[in-house]
Amino acid sequence: MDLRLEFVALALAEGANITALCEQFNIGRTTAYKWLKRFQCDGKDGLRDRSRRPHSSPNRTAHESEKQILALNIEHTGWGARKIKGCLERRGSNMPAASTVHAILKRNERIDPHAGLVKPFIRFEHEQPNDLWQMDFKGHVPMRTGRCHPLTLLDDHSRFFLTIAACGNEQRNTVQAHLINAFRLYGLPERMTMDNGAPWGDEPDAYTGLEIWIMRQGVRVSHSRPYHPQTQGKLERQHRSMIREVFKGLCLIDLPSAQCTLDEWRKTYNYERPHGGIGMQVPASRYTPSAREYQEVL
Repeated sequence: MDLRLEFVALALAEGANITALCEQFNIGRTTAYKWLKRFQCDGKDGLRDRSRRPHSSPNRTAHESEKQILALNIEHTGWGARKIKGCLERRGSNMPAASTVHAILKRNERIDPHAGLVKPFIRFEHEQPNDLWQMDFKGHVPMRTGRCHPLTLLDDHSRFFLTIAACGNEQRNTVQAHLINAFRLYGLPERMTMDNGAPWGDEPDAYTGLEIWIMRQGVRVSHSRPYHPQTQGKLERQHRSMIREVFKGLCLIDLPSAQCTLDEWRKTYNYERPHGGIGMQVPASRYTPSAREYQEVL
């Protein structure tokens, strides 16, 4: 500012040599006349730096599209740019590139600074629905009255959640009751895989009662390698999504209210939430029930 004021004062003096002043202040004649014009119009304030932001941005995302992106982000705070883009396009909206959606979220401070720190494992996928179901408990979640033990059952091929049950314990009878409901609704898979914990794998050299009951239905049983959660990587990944999108910042009251919350999220996950591992499709678009029927009497 001091140099600009000095230049203007000298340039406006009677008999001033503008060319010589430009050489002295190391500026071009265009810049010199720009400062003179601004000073004559706005005085000293005219010499301050102005925003370089363009008056118009023809390629900027339309306001309505940006509004839709931010609204869906509020509804599903755990979703990233690709999921938001895929969901809105499926609803019939024209969306910009995922990188632009990400830029909009970042500009509005909607990006979790810790997102993207966890790197994915190498993926494998079974060819058909019901070739393999993965089953596990997602630890436990505190409630105002007791604890909730979410039981999850996932189809490997489609990532379709067959069951997300709010359980009061992790015992065989509880698991078997929810499996019966899943078998009646979706039929029988070819194989099921679980970790090595109770109630399905706590006997190192023997089958558990739950395993025997599953195998009598004609379903093969396998277990993940000890201390190797990557074997059930899809289920582990969805557990992280569940924590971020359901349990983070939420206080559960009791098992019935927890089940309502999980049912609502399961519906969104299966039918609305695009999944990066299956080309941004929704899991329900890739799942069909099994033709193998549950045997009520063994």
